[in-house]
Amino acid sequence: MDSRPHPALVIFDCDGVLVDSETISLEVMLGLLTEAGCPLTPEEGYAHFLGKSLGSVRDWLARERGVTLTDPLLAEMRRRLLARFEVELQPVQGVAEAVQALDLPVCVASSSQPDRIRLSLGVTGLLPLFEPHIFSATMVANGKPAPDLFLLAARRMGADPAACLVVEDSPAGLQAADAAGMRAIAFTGGSHAGPASLRAAVENLAPMAIIADMADLPGLIRGAA
Repeated sequence: MDSRPHPALVIFDCDGVLVDSETISLEVMLGLLTEAGCPLTPEEGYAHFLGKSLGSVRDWLARERGVTLTDPLLAEMRRRLLARFEVELQPVQGVAEAVQALDLPVCVASSSQPDRIRLSLGVTGLLPLFEPHIFSATMVANGKPAPDLFLLAARRMGADPAACLVVEDSPAGLQAADAAGMRAIAFTGGSHAGPASLRAAVENLAPMAIIADMADLPGLIRGAA
């Protein structure tokens, strides 16, 4: 039986948890990599990029594929991605209602850059639920699966890590939560869940619970002991 205190802070990942962005992001990334002479399958993309910081993605591409994500390439990727977000990005169904029902402090801790997080939350109408409590992997030395980002969020929010509960969709994020000493709920309701074989991937990491519907979140958190 888990002896940790009742949650005092809920930390949300952004991409794939608050906003349904992962399929768009992967399409943009794979398109640019193909143009750069490094075609990857969607399965490879999800396996190696999902939930990871840009630094981790750059390191993997350089090490495993001999490809350098140059500044011009990154700038073009960013331009295409944000343009599509402004037109296509949608919130995860039911997430605003779930956050409002929590009656607990909340924040965002994402591998994305701060302006991308705010754009994502802004175009989907979710920004007022979290601002100014938004934390990015650019604020720490090591991105997920390292615990640094979640520990930073807990410290800035004045919460004991043992009393934090993380909502994540990626194996890297779940590993980061575990390394930070935090409980986690895995969300598998994003449009990328099927192509990424997400359910099987997160089951192996034994989170506190796995949900595919955000309507289930408030009751789970209220029942956490």
